[in-house]
Amino acid sequence: MQTYLQSLTVRLEEMRVKRRDSEQWMHHRVLPPELRERVRRYDQYKWLETRGVDEESLVQNLPKDLRRDIKRHLCLNLVRRVPLFENMDERMLDAICERLKPSLCTERTYIVREGDPVGEMMFIIRGRLESVTTDGGRSGFFNRGILKENDFCGEELLTWALDPKSGSNLPPSTRTVKALTEVEAFALEAEEVKYITSQFRRLQSRQVQHTFRFYSQQWRTWAASFIQAAWRRHTRRKIAELRQIEEMEEDGFNENDDGETEFTPMLHKSPERPY
Repeated sequence: MQTYLQSLTVRLEEMRVKRRDSEQWMHHRVLPPELRERVRRYDQYKWLETRGVDEESLVQNLPKDLRRDIKRHLCLNLVRRVPLFENMDERMLDAICERLKPSLCTERTYIVREGDPVGEMMFIIRGRLESVTTDGGRSGFFNRGILKENDFCGEELLTWALDPKSGSNLPPSTRTVKALTEVEAFALEAEEVKYITSQFRRLQSRQVQHTFRFYSQQWRTWAASFIQAAWRRHTRRKIAELRQIEEMEEDGFNENDDGETEFTPMLHKSPERPY
């Protein structure tokens, strides 16, 4: 207990030094109050979640087999809760767990903006994010969705990694993702996604890709857009047909029992001659 308290005291002192350095740096750079408050909020949230322990560097300094077992213990159940990975085999799940990195985001933090390169896939453990798109700035188009526990974003990376013709340039984001609350997640960087898809061909199966598309915000938006466009075309066609029928009826064209169009002349009475 004494050792633990001493260790905690040391970390508290380190946090105070970092906070003091951060305040001096923000003052030197003349950051506006809003940005300063965001920095303070992130530092506080990170301390509450980690208690000053750099988990990633601590695990990375361990032997490989021990590191894999610890990552499996920390991440496996969370990864299995993601519908995209729930039916994967153990080797693939181990590879994913080994490469995941913890990620923390405070409220109103932008994860990625529409059009910016996507650098990582993020799997949400806790919190809520807003995902919106304007389809590249198309006039009158706006789609909004909410991401929560067990959801993911950055799915453009998986499409990019599965394409054998994709180059080294990262794919642009099709959506803007913003944290609505404090968010805890695991992130899988672009190079790690590329490695996993190249090593495990199961990710290229139709079943996995159908599952990916079903849970992907990007594919849901495309599907909704196609359905709306098809419905608008259908509505315009029906309106045009109704107008055509009305015009034919006004001109005296009618369909007989055999479905053929026949002309019925309009009979007009001639004006009566005065006696």
